[in-house]
Amino acid sequence: MFESLSDKLDRAFKLVKGQGRITEINVAETLKEVRKALLDADVNFKVAKQFTDTIKEKALGQNVLTSVSPGQLMIKIAHDELAELMGGQKVDINLSSNPSIILMSGLQGSGKTTLSGKLANFLKTKKQKHVLLVACDVYRPAAINQLKVLGEQIEVPVFSEEGNLNPVDIAKKGIAFAKENNKNVVIIDTAGRLAIDEEMMNEIANIKKAVSPNEILFVVDAMTGQDAVNTAKLFNERLNFDGVVLTKLDGDTRGGAALSIKSVVNKPIKFVGTGEKLDALDIFYPERMADRILGMGDIVTLVEKAQEQFDEVEAARLHKKMAKNQFTFNDFLSQLQQIKKMGNMKDLVGMIPGVGKALKDVEIDDNAFKGIEAIIRSMTNEERENPALINGNRRQRLAKGSGTSIQEVNNLMKQFEQMRKMMKMMTNKDQMKSMMRNMQGMKR
Repeated sequence: MFESLSDKLDRAFKLVKGQGRITEINVAETLKEVRKALLDADVNFKVAKQFTDTIKEKALGQNVLTSVSPGQLMIKIAHDELAELMGGQKVDINLSSNPSIILMSGLQGSGKTTLSGKLANFLKTKKQKHVLLVACDVYRPAAINQLKVLGEQIEVPVFSEEGNLNPVDIAKKGIAFAKENNKNVVIIDTAGRLAIDEEMMNEIANIKKAVSPNEILFVVDAMTGQDAVNTAKLFNERLNFDGVVLTKLDGDTRGGAALSIKSVVNKPIKFVGTGEKLDALDIFYPERMADRILGMGDIVTLVEKAQEQFDEVEAARLHKKMAKNQFTFNDFLSQLQQIKKMGNMKDLVGMIPGVGKALKDVEIDDNAFKGIEAIIRSMTNEERENPALINGNRRQRLAKGSGTSIQEVNNLMKQFEQMRKMMKMMTNKDQMKSMMRNMQGMKR
């Protein structure tokens, strides 16, 4: 995400690192490269110029503290301005009425129907809402069926009317159905349309007028850069939408749409799609995104993702097993499943400060655990619970059964045993204290 922009900004700020003080010359050199990086990232020209002018004004207007280098100060100012550029702080979706009505709008091919399913899943699982999806795309072949399939996957009902080609009528009936069936959120999926298609734009305007939505979200593909921003501007002039959802942000190495859209349209980015799975929808936090763009990681989001999968009862059970050196392959497999639920592996690694930059050229496959899982699943339950049983003959059987090599099986067994010892040591306070004393003795 934003890999290309992050690299170029990093190079730009190196120009002022190591300088004794901030001067007009070194600030001008740095900001010339920053502006170039932003334009290469397909950021709106006016936005890029305003951004660098603001940084220059703030940088030259400040005395550098003795504990802060010019490079650090410039990065701090740039971070704050980047966050401000993207909206300053997160803006919540409006769910103030019962039922709350959310109208989805966007271009053809922007991923709006899938996003409707993701949003329904988000509101159901994270906000404990009773959601109804309403299928108002009566033009695209199989659009209604697509929404029904998504609804089944997330166990959210879908209201549709086969043969009814009046989206305004369908939307009104869907809301009546929601009220009758105690649904407190209605998401209306509309047909994708072009801003220049007057008839289609009138149609969505008529839906808005008929249902008075609490929230109109504009869904746009982040990878289209300035085209996304220009389209948002045209849609906003007709609909006066409340917020933007950027899809495919995980594939956007440039970042032009995310950095420009708030300034140009003056509407907040509320959500971002970060993958194909139905749980790959995140609230947009401008400050956290600024952290990631400048290579500072995003440890808060990483912790939140971990906490979503965290089970306190399970954690207490595992802690006891670790202390007694009874951690098994079944426990290990359970932990792997929780990590995988947190999301894309490279994205997760990128949230750790400093690590994302260090591993930017390293391919981290989401199937990295596939071989390990195959080996564990080839074990009998008795072997998983008592790894000491796994002798040479059994290891050969595991390699054959999992489609891996005997070396891979041996490596897993060795690493697992080392991990068990480390876990036991970390749960034993006396051992930890002893280890710390030994380390201090070595220093002397």
